[in-house]
Amino acid sequence: MAKKRGSSPQHRKAEEYEQKGLQAYEEWNIDYAIECFTKASELIPDEPDCLLDLARVLARGGDFDQALKALAEFIRLEPDSPVTERFEQLFASGMDDVEIMLTDKMSAAGTPLELIGAAIQMWLEYRIALGRNTLIMRKPETWAAALDYTIRKVNLRTVTRQDIADFYGISDSAVRDRHQDLVETLDVMPCDYRYFVGQANPLDKLVEAAELLEQLEARFQEP
Repeated sequence: MAKKRGSSPQHRKAEEYEQKGLQAYEEWNIDYAIECFTKASELIPDEPDCLLDLARVLARGGDFDQALKALAEFIRLEPDSPVTERFEQLFASGMDDVEIMLTDKMSAAGTPLELIGAAIQMWLEYRIALGRNTLIMRKPETWAAALDYTIRKVNLRTVTRQDIADFYGISDSAVRDRHQDLVETLDVMPCDYRYFVGQANPLDKLVEAAELLEQLEARFQEP
């Protein structure tokens, strides 16, 4: 359980940074969110939630080494937290049951190694992004199937949810629910740069089009 916070000026300032950091996290302003959570944790270094939020945004930004360092500090402050066991598993040298199942099944299907790696990365980030929320873990094959399906959809691979469900021997609804968890928690989008493994990402064309439109608008507004 998190410690009760104080009401000193530095605690109030830290909470202000935290609120700004949470907003920046939701808006994908990663650098600013890291800055806010870092300042908050410096003001109240014994506050585990600051470290947990810092770990989440670092993971979203792809800096997993620093995210794990923040989680290590969280575990030090809250060794008996209900989520500590989940975070401790992230430091294990071997793969967990989901990763083993995922690797075996995706390899058996002839899936490229890059896609398997992207799915494992998604699983790592998801477990961090959950924060204090409970990880619903009944069958490892359910999460493996959802990760497999989500990664394929991100990378525009032709696959149906029912095909994946049949391949992993679970229900379509189970894949649907866990897929939705992944998408909502990680804010996953088509061709998501974090998990897209192709050489040419279609999103690049959208970015180029937006930049061109901005330039044309600027020229149009010139006196």
